[in-house]
Amino acid sequence: MRSSVTGDRASLAQHGMWLTERTGVSGGAAHHMPLAVHLEGPLDEAALRDACAAVAARHPVLASALVEEDGELRLVPGAAGPPFTVEDAAEDDVPAALGEEVARPFDLSAGPLARFTLFRLDPKRHVLLVVAHHAAFDGMSKDLLLRDLAAAYGGSPLAALETSYGTATAGEHDRVAAELEAAAEFWRPRWKDGGGLLLPGLRRVSLRAAPGGTVDVALGSGLGSALGPAAERIGVTRFELLLAAVHTLLYGYGNAPATVSVDVSTRTGQTRDHVGMFVNELPVTASPGGTPSLDGASSPDGTFAAFARSVRDELRAAYRFREVPVARALGGVSPRASLTPVSMSYRRRGEDPLFPDLASRVEWTMSNGTVRGTLHLQAVEAPDGGVTALLRFDPECLDRASCEAVAGHLTTLLRAVAARPDTPIAELPLPPRQQGATVTAAPSAAGSAALTSAGTAVTGGSAVLEEVLEIWREVLGFDDIAPDDDLFDLGGHSLSITQIIARVRDRMGVELSFEVFIDTPTAAGVAAEADRLREEAC
Repeated sequence: MRSSVTGDRASLAQHGMWLTERTGVSGGAAHHMPLAVHLEGPLDEAALRDACAAVAARHPVLASALVEEDGELRLVPGAAGPPFTVEDAAEDDVPAALGEEVARPFDLSAGPLARFTLFRLDPKRHVLLVVAHHAAFDGMSKDLLLRDLAAAYGGSPLAALETSYGTATAGEHDRVAAELEAAAEFWRPRWKDGGGLLLPGLRRVSLRAAPGGTVDVALGSGLGSALGPAAERIGVTRFELLLAAVHTLLYGYGNAPATVSVDVSTRTGQTRDHVGMFVNELPVTASPGGTPSLDGASSPDGTFAAFARSVRDELRAAYRFREVPVARALGGVSPRASLTPVSMSYRRRGEDPLFPDLASRVEWTMSNGTVRGTLHLQAVEAPDGGVTALLRFDPECLDRASCEAVAGHLTTLLRAVAARPDTPIAELPLPPRQQGATVTAAPSAAGSAALTSAGTAVTGGSAVLEEVLEIWREVLGFDDIAPDDDLFDLGGHSLSITQIIARVRDRMGVELSFEVFIDTPTAAGVAAEADRLREEAC
């Protein structure tokens, strides 16, 4: 008999992230968000410990756990609050110690979803490492946590938030439900899954999370700051300019059009002060070359400034549905760590925190050692307008030298755009067009083999298959479902999988793994696994 859990409904983003971890699409430290603060001066360790506890009390999501019951994921209080530990470390040992702590796993079902570790180098030099799971944290949360932490360390009380996390999540569910139909109409002509990709040295394409490398995009203070005036001349933001430059770069490699998924904030007035996960991923498809010809070639038409404004218009049109996951609106999108192979995040950070009597330096773009998808551009804009940018890449898809080439091509392009935003696309220093066929993401061999065996393990007339088909009809809302119909082609998504597992558990007494829905996303495949589990239990 399973005990009931109490708590709030998890957000849609939390549900999707939880499922990708359960299926193995996104594992390891892919969703770990590290934040290191270097502190110099007479640190009061007891006061810092109390400050961390105060921050966790103001933001209880950090002490939460994610628990599934009856097909619904809920956010519940964890078994304990975020721990605060102190370790002595030699300066040379700090990078390895930080990496080890960042990689240490979280137990989402038990919580907490954050931890604090203070590394003591000497009496007046410390490094505070905060590691939070993305299910309870986003980019803006870094600023909020450090702001509250510095205030609490200085003796200022932290007032309770006006709106609870659960109330905010409930409002999001209601808004998404109201926008689903319109969002589906918006995304249907725009979304194409499984498109190819051309990049220098590209060996394969991935939508999964994997150990990743990092390459600096050498913007420097000069070029990073120059992007602001260029963006103002065009009439776009720095983010929109950089996104247009990435699309132009991909066009130069031969991708026409290209789709780049971008992280966008879903914060509202109620949640602007909340630490938590308020972000969604939206695909933006564009090409400065217009419609490609039959041979795949296209010629640029117009200036970079005009193209950047068209990207701006497309992005802002999508903002109406910024809270709606594309997979929930459309269906047909399997669980994945990144919506598309190439992705981008951009945010404006606040000032470095002011801890009384201490000098502080924050590693705002600290890596967790992984990458989601094939290539990800992370950019952070400082209060002075400078931009720091990093390319994260999957070494199984392209090597470091190839990623460095991409970073160099992007820097060269941005210099030209910053100097003359109205330059015609054809006159920009575009990278060499990549030759050969585009590389596309393919199902794993294991998945294909599992599908073949599952499809023959349970015949169309078995009682197990009929029961599974009935569950699928109930969850997906279709009267006619064939044994070999693909769950995602029928509009299934992460919540559908959770509901099917719950009903199979209740009616058939077996616990399906999430992996079966990735390897064999058909009723026949699910029935074969359920039948196997029943036989094992006998």
